[in-house]
Amino acid sequence: MASENPQVILLLGSKSDAEHRNAISQALDKLGITHVTRIASAHKVTSYLLDLMQSYEQDGLPHVYITVAGRSNALSGVVDANSRHPVLACPPYGDRFGGMDILSTVRMPGGVAPLLVLEPAAAALAAAKILGVGSPEISQRVTELQERTRQQAIEDDRAAQDF
Repeated sequence: MASENPQVILLLGSKSDAEHRNAISQALDKLGITHVTRIASAHKVTSYLLDLMQSYEQDGLPHVYITVAGRSNALSGVVDANSRHPVLACPPYGDRFGGMDILSTVRMPGGVAPLLVLEPAAAALAAAKILGVGSPEISQRVTELQERTRQQAIEDDRAAQDF
């Protein structure tokens, strides 16, 4: 289950979160970040989720959890409350509730502090920055991505002058 490299564990509340997960996964791939995907609803299979987490918590490797759960996001809170590793909550936008379901991620009880990042690519970047603290290779890839982003912004400005 574990890799020798720092990794991101993508935890989905259900398979309906797969499209959002795919966007995160693609961004992680571009950064060369090892990641695995698991599905474990905090509401429906809490003990399974905790057992799954225990294997990652005990492996001794650096990792970041990115939780992807919509509607009522217990997943991010349960994972954060039971982990010593950073947790990034990246819930998919819910049209059904006009985006208001995000409030279940914004307000967590005391002692529970998942970080909220709404854009999938930004969640991947945040995870890479966290892992980069202990990995010069990952840190360098983040720096390179930031430089490409800056260069693209400058190129976009130049192109805009031709409008």
